[in-house]
Amino acid sequence: MEGALKLKEISYIHAEAYPAGELKHGPLALVDQNMPVVAIAPQDALLEKLKSNLQEVRARGGELYVLADRGSRIEAADGLHVIRLTGHAGVLSPILHTIPVQLLAYHAALQRGTDVDKPRNLAKSVTVE
Repeated sequence: MEGALKLKEISYIHAEAYPAGELKHGPLALVDQNMPVVAIAPQDALLEKLKSNLQEVRARGGELYVLADRGSRIEAADGLHVIRLTGHAGVLSPILHTIPVQLLAYHAALQRGTDVDKPRNLAKSVTVE
């Protein structure tokens, strides 16, 4: 979710985060050859389900970018780009997986020429009433 939020906040690209198990409930209908899909593939109990969903995306022509743990056995192929992460960090894995997605948002913003230090319409703090 953090990656999609950062893409919206600093590069002004619409992005949505979905759990792998929810992909068939709407987002899969949007996938075509013009839809890049970023997936995070930790080596956990849901990895095989995620691999099945990645195949569904590829079958619809989606361009896949997968951040994968070394032991995930996800291999690069036509339309499937794999970025290997250094390893499984246990309970710290979500932090490890967030950093590359934040970097993606940062570099996408730079490519689009947006000011990453002063995003528009973004407050430095949130006020709760």
